[in-house]
Amino acid sequence: MAFEDHIIRYLDGPTLIESSVEGLSEARLKTRCKPGRWSILEVVCHFTDFEIVYADRIKRILAEDNPTLMSGDPDDYAKTLAYHDRSLTTELAVIKTTRAHMAEILRTLTSEQWELTGTHSRDGQISIQELVERITGHIPHHLKFVEEKKKNLG
Repeated sequence: MAFEDHIIRYLDGPTLIESSVEGLSEARLKTRCKPGRWSILEVVCHFTDFEIVYADRIKRILAEDNPTLMSGDPDDYAKTLAYHDRSLTTELAVIKTTRAHMAEILRTLTSEQWELTGTHSRDGQISIQELVERITGHIPHHLKFVEEKKKNLG
């Protein structure tokens, strides 16, 4: 896949989320269908937090020589970062802005820069291209669960 195709798919992510959560009340956004499972708002907050993590990883690979990229446990984020006190509107704005910001940077990269790597603490060597592919697939992967949650909410 051409780099611009990756960027276009990457930029589509926020629209996918907006379409999925459109019209949901705050109560529905915060309802957990099963104990120990995330609400829809918590899923969106997870997207936001890891957009920031991935943007940092990409920037660090560009700015540093083979940086260490630390893993993060999504459940630890959810437990401690006030997911049910955060605004859906703000979360969506952060995701959209982060992706627009990163797309501007990604569009300046040479093919060699797309192959620059960092060392992920769990996954080992990972390139910018692999990071972009992962974060691009992140939203569609979790939106399957959001759609399931919506069905369970009736």
